[in-house]
Amino acid sequence: MSSNASKPPLPDLPADVRDEWWTPFAEHLLHERRYSPYTLRNYWQAFADFHAWLKGAGLADRGLDRLGSREVRDFIIESQRRYGRRTLHNHVSGLRAFYKFWLRRERVARNPFVGVPLPKLERRLPKFLTEEQMTRLLAAPQQLLAAGQLDEFTARRDRLVMELLYGGGLRISELVGLNYGTIDLDDGVARVLGKGRKERLCPLGKVATALLATFRSEHARHTLPHSPVIIDAHHRRLPVRQVQLLLKRYLAHAELPMDLTPHKLRHSYATHLLNAGADLRLVQELLGHAQLTTTQVYTHVSVARLKDIHAKAHPRG
Repeated sequence: MSSNASKPPLPDLPADVRDEWWTPFAEHLLHERRYSPYTLRNYWQAFADFHAWLKGAGLADRGLDRLGSREVRDFIIESQRRYGRRTLHNHVSGLRAFYKFWLRRERVARNPFVGVPLPKLERRLPKFLTEEQMTRLLAAPQQLLAAGQLDEFTARRDRLVMELLYGGGLRISELVGLNYGTIDLDDGVARVLGKGRKERLCPLGKVATALLATFRSEHARHTLPHSPVIIDAHHRRLPVRQVQLLLKRYLAHAELPMDLTPHKLRHSYATHLLNAGADLRLVQELLGHAQLTTTQVYTHVSVARLKDIHAKAHPRG
């Protein structure tokens, strides 16, 4: 296939397995489902690992279309010795999608990964920044500009990046994919293409909208509807990796945990909305979650925060 995203630096598959089984599936994920290169790489790893296990167990010659639940259970039991529970769940999710793809094309008679028991996951609460920490982080570009450590373009661009991630609750891929033609500056709303190419409207907030208007008038005046919003000094679209790296600089300056990622700004957005009394289903719509259960994890964060406040402030806490 044309994209290198389907071939991460892992042991290669036999040519016949790669061409006949993996490549059509990967093309489907990349071009029809619009999956990210990161997800595609994880699915490749899951498939390559599964095929290596089949080969080691003497099952590779049987064929991928003739495997049953018993073989899959054995694979999962052995995989628990090599992977954590969450990684194993992710691998099985990728393999289940692989077999679903081929089941629809009638190359396999059943999906052996459906209904196979997995070790239970411990529910992890998403990390997020407090409102005070967010204020410190958002102030960092201006502080570095004032100290002569940043030029004006970079400082304004980077502040805009963080304000859009936090003010709009955007995924990093949605942020770098923004074009001026998808934003209504008068209403402060962006039309975003999210996971599965599902479109939603995102209010960006007054601060982010004002910063965007200023940035456009001073640093990107000659734009067209297809012109990217988040750009480098040469007006090229900023890649995801560059956004991840620039955030590290401001986390260090604000003395915040360095393991925080752009996605944690989205977590902060959701948590702060719920803490302020926003309706859960509204937050689900704003985040673009297909299932309400995905959004409900943030209610646990809010409850945990309330319990912590109660424990510290109440005489019987």
